[in-house]
Amino acid sequence: MTTTVQILTPQIVGQAENAHKPVLARVLAPTGTTKNQWVALVMTVTAGGAVETDQLADRIAGALKVDQVVARDAIAELVAAGLLAAEASRVALTEAGRSRYSQIRAAIDAVIVPAYADIPSEDLATAARVLTIITDRLNAA
Repeated sequence: MTTTVQILTPQIVGQAENAHKPVLARVLAPTGTTKNQWVALVMTVTAGGAVETDQLADRIAGALKVDQVVARDAIAELVAAGLLAAEASRVALTEAGRSRYSQIRAAIDAVIVPAYADIPSEDLATAARVLTIITDRLNAA
């Protein structure tokens, strides 16, 4: 019996990304939150709940491969919705923003955590390392 060893290819990475997209879309739709807004919320949470607006816009633009206008629109939409509060040159999560983040995160985790559950942590760490290296190299190119 022959065992086929799969190697990581752009096709496999794309298929994994495409499998994640509908999960996110299903979770975001009932909340009225766009993907760009979700990324902005996640990045604000990751920054500790408050971040310089310029820095957040740069992070969103880099992560989503969009221009500054699109990134700043996402931030402005969250401010208008009361999910972020503008404070001088910074934005901060509001209580409503924290609540929305927690609601969406829990719904995503309900699907994603079981999908990753029986994969050894060493394998997940290796996959994360490899994908980070590939992403960095492609961003540099």
